[in-house]
Formats: sequence, C-alpha cells, structure tokens
Amino acid sequence: QVQLVESGGGLVQAGGSLRLSCAASGRTFMGASMGWFRQAAGKEREFVAVISWSGNNVYYTDSVKGRFTISRDNAENTMYLQMSSLKREDTAVYYCAATSGSVVTTNRRLYDYWGQGTQVTVSS
Repeated sequence: QVQLVESGGGLVQAGGSLRLSCAASGRTFMGASMGWFRQAAGKEREFVAVISWSGNNVYYTDSVKGRFTISRDNAENTMYLQMSSLKREDTAVYYCAATSGSVVTTNRRLYDYWGQGTQVTVSS
C-alpha cells in the first residue's frame, strides 16, 4: 500500500519559517517526480513546487519563489519543503504528491499518490 505522510506543519508568525517533510512508503518512487500543493479554506488546491527524481529540475509557483525550497532525499524516500519569510496568505493545508513516472508537472491531475495533508497557519 502506497503511503505519503506529511509532517512539520503548525502555527508560525509572519516572517517565520517551517520545514515540511513527506515520507513515502509502500513502493519505490524511483524515477518519480514529487510535488507540494496547498489548499486554503474555500479555495482550490494549487501547485506550490515540484522536484524531479534527480533533484536537478525544480519549479515553484511565483508567489513562493525565493522563499520556499523543495528538496528530496531518495535514500530516505523523503521530500522536504523549507518555507521561509512566511506570509498570512501561505496559510493552507499542504499536501505532498507523487507521480507514477518521471514527468515534472504542475498539474495536480497528473499526480497519482497523495498524502493526507498538514496544516500551516501563519499569524500576523
């Protein structure tokens, strides 16, 4: 059974930092791209960042560029999202996701595996 488990969410003041983790188990994600998405209350789930298997290709949504960093440790089957200079508008449930193949995509419909989400709340 494939499982993605996020951790590291919480309450932080604006300007602060958090590091999210996504631990994968149940199958190997060798070659697969992985990404982070978020969903704020009353809004659609949106793309945040994606990383290729090698880590050489990364993409971010414009609103997080320069503040968030996506990375992965394939030996540990874990992906990370380092979030800095957090803003109130970053408040959302953050989900990690994985594709079945190597495509590097921002399209959430092309991701086959999803975690349960972790809440990030940024206060002013």
